[in-house]
Amino acid sequence: MPSQQKKVIFCMAGMLSFVCALGAVAALGTPLWIKATFLCKTGALLVNASGQELDKFMGEMQYGLFHGEGVRQCGLGARPFRFSFFPDLLKAIPVSIHVNVLLFSTILIVLTLVGTAFFMYNAFGKPFETLHGPLGLYLLSFIAGSCGCLVMILFASEVKIHHLSEKIANYKEGTYAYKTQSEKYTTSFWVVFICFFVHFLNGLLIRFAGFQFPFAKSKDTETTNVAADLMY
Repeated sequence: MPSQQKKVIFCMAGMLSFVCALGAVAALGTPLWIKATFLCKTGALLVNASGQELDKFMGEMQYGLFHGEGVRQCGLGARPFRFSFFPDLLKAIPVSIHVNVLLFSTILIVLTLVGTAFFMYNAFGKPFETLHGPLGLYLLSFIAGSCGCLVMILFASEVKIHHLSEKIANYKEGTYAYKTQSEKYTTSFWVVFICFFVHFLNGLLIRFAGFQFPFAKSKDTETTNVAADLMY
């Protein structure tokens, strides 16, 4: 492939990585990961509510990795509330999983920015063969994509397996008990998914630029090695 086309491909991959890095930074700080609705079981059972009457006992919340807000309803009007994971909810949430989500999100951002620099260096500079060259780009894309995948898996397990929304709704609520009715991943979660997909796409762009996948040897290389072995 002509060098000019390679430059265009590497520039495109670099721009995609840079946009992903900005999106991941925005996603990390915004409370737009989950939107959930929850029912006040205590109030609904006291008045034996059913049908449309349950709407008076339905609350909702949205939150991210650091903070969130919502509205509780138990038949006596809406009660807005705000919360932060650190330090308010440390005793209620699975801290180890949540910290790992933050850790891998940070690694994702850092590696995406490093990948952006490497792509641009390959487009306009004279890259080194191992670190800055195609092998390094493949490696960065793979590790960054894996971090994005781990962020989604860990956060999903925190929400679904450990019932994060329900724990938040019931935090410091001695009188009423709440049960989660629905949970929906929102903007920030899907931004991380797009970052994961872009890193996979960048790997395909590197291959499209004419560089073999790591550990994949072409037939010509194998033939040359066989001929060299026969000579010696």
